[in-house]
Amino acid sequence: MPRLVLASTSRYRRELLDRLRLPFEVARPDVDETPAHGETPHALANRLAEAKAQDVARRLGEDAWALGSDQVADLDGLPLGKPGGREAAIAQLRAMSGRIVRFNTALCLANADGRSFTDIDLTEVQFRVLDDGGIERYVDAEQPYDCAGSFKSEGLGITLFDAIDNRDPSALIGLPLIATCRLLRQAGFVLP
Repeated sequence: MPRLVLASTSRYRRELLDRLRLPFEVARPDVDETPAHGETPHALANRLAEAKAQDVARRLGEDAWALGSDQVADLDGLPLGKPGGREAAIAQLRAMSGRIVRFNTALCLANADGRSFTDIDLTEVQFRVLDDGGIERYVDAEQPYDCAGSFKSEGLGITLFDAIDNRDPSALIGLPLIATCRLLRQAGFVLP
């Protein structure tokens, strides 16, 4: 079986990929994540997933595949990244209160010889109307500063929503496993 390298240091992605019970390594991609002027959240997620996978794949032998992923939240066509701190997380959640936010989670599986497979998952989250007290209690309890959109749907963040619409429940956490399995099979990995 080919060698698999996760082109991410995200603990969330590592935990999700562990579910597939495939051996894998982890490598930090060296990619500038700054959005290009006018770049849509969908295009940004795709570009970053491909850049991460290709950056790591270039450092590997041809027997290895690098899996890159990126998630960009889309609020009215504008990208929302990771907040990085308490005040930014509170501001993001206030902006999303009562609104639908689209989460683009892109994947790229790339090999050093230039072959690659890509996919993107779109998840729509309907936020309930949030009050400032509830937002602050949530942010203080879960501190979601390293999560696009300022929440952890696998934790207390689920209390912020009225509905989630997607085709893969793992996508909102950061790695759509259904699409990941499809790409891995295309590359020659054996899965159940």
